[in-house]
Amino acid sequence: MAVEPVSRDVDVLVVGGGPAGAAAAIELARAGRSVMVIDRATFPRDKCCGDGLTTLALRELEHLGFTPDLVPDWYDVDAAHLRSPSGREVTVPLPDRGRYAAVAPRMQFDHAVLELARSAGAIVRDGHAVVGIDTADAAADGYVTAEVDGIGSVRSRYVVAADGMWSPVRKMLGVHTPGYLGEWHAFRQYARHVTGPAAQRLYVWFEPDLLPGYAWSFPLPDGRVNIGFGVLRDGTRRVQDMAQLWTDLLARPHVVAALGTDAELEGRHTAWPIPARVDRAVLSHGRVLFVGDAAGATDVMTGEGIGQALLTGRVAAGSLLTAGATRPGRATACYEREVRHHLVADHRMSQLLGRALTSELGARGAIRVVGASGTWGRRNFARWMFEDEPRAVALTPARWHRGFLTRPGAWAESAA
Repeated sequence: MAVEPVSRDVDVLVVGGGPAGAAAAIELARAGRSVMVIDRATFPRDKCCGDGLTTLALRELEHLGFTPDLVPDWYDVDAAHLRSPSGREVTVPLPDRGRYAAVAPRMQFDHAVLELARSAGAIVRDGHAVVGIDTADAAADGYVTAEVDGIGSVRSRYVVAADGMWSPVRKMLGVHTPGYLGEWHAFRQYARHVTGPAAQRLYVWFEPDLLPGYAWSFPLPDGRVNIGFGVLRDGTRRVQDMAQLWTDLLARPHVVAALGTDAELEGRHTAWPIPARVDRAVLSHGRVLFVGDAAGATDVMTGEGIGQALLTGRVAAGSLLTAGATRPGRATACYEREVRHHLVADHRMSQLLGRALTSELGARGAIRVVGASGTWGRRNFARWMFEDEPRAVALTPARWHRGFLTRPGAWAESAA
């Protein structure tokens, strides 16, 4: 049903209802702030993604009060099965105290997190797009004015821009990078009738022709999987060649063996770019904070971004609550400081580690070392891989804590 154009004043306007925007809205609404979430899509909507959730994401979700039962097709993961370019296979188990990794279809997951924001008190208006934003009067009256299709003018003290890699808000403010195509490109499809071990196992295949990228198969209930691959956008591969690469990958014997001969692809394949430049991104502009993909906040080594999206959304909300309505300079300084504290050192460490995977020799050596590290070593490598601890924790003493590599996973009490 169409919404009549109206004018509204709110404390915070969140543009984008994905995990980053929803996390910010949940935190702000629970703190008593008036929040409106705008998204051009109508939820539930699909989001091209591998659907994987790391320990970082799970801990952020637990903090928000989210529970796995909100996603019908949630699938807990207890190990990762890695395959090196040489064909060597290594299993890295996760601890069994709580949850450390999971798979959740974005169609269901994003909708569930957004509904949690609604239940927290946020006004959610999906199916509407922000078509203009004016910050000219913000210095004088303390409000940013956004024009929203089908709603009208919305004035807010702050805007949290959670509107993706090609953030329209960023473009409207003139702080975008023309021609930016992301650091990675990924390709995925769902498959059903999976009867091979991939029905229960999470696979990561380091294929020689994908390095430093990789292919994956992530399990879902009822014999379904999310299968795909990601490659570094380095100029050596054309996006238009990915369809043929996809066909070749699906025919490889180890992939066929993992899926089983009865596996069928569902629907069409989809592709998407992945931004990974949080160390260089403009994180704020006046009373506007950029979060999630709009801040380039994905892991440059893996392309994972849900945990980072949830974290930046939460940190943005905390920064606004700390600063209050009349101190935008403090809000932006606090937000940028927290993002750099949590993400920039890890981003640079991932860049360094990713270089080791650019060659077949480096990838083979890395898998060999993991395989030879014993049960304790493999388990803690899995914790590190799934972001239970920061990538660069050894180099950032400010993030050291009691319980390093011994903490239970998310929802440990309910899983006991």
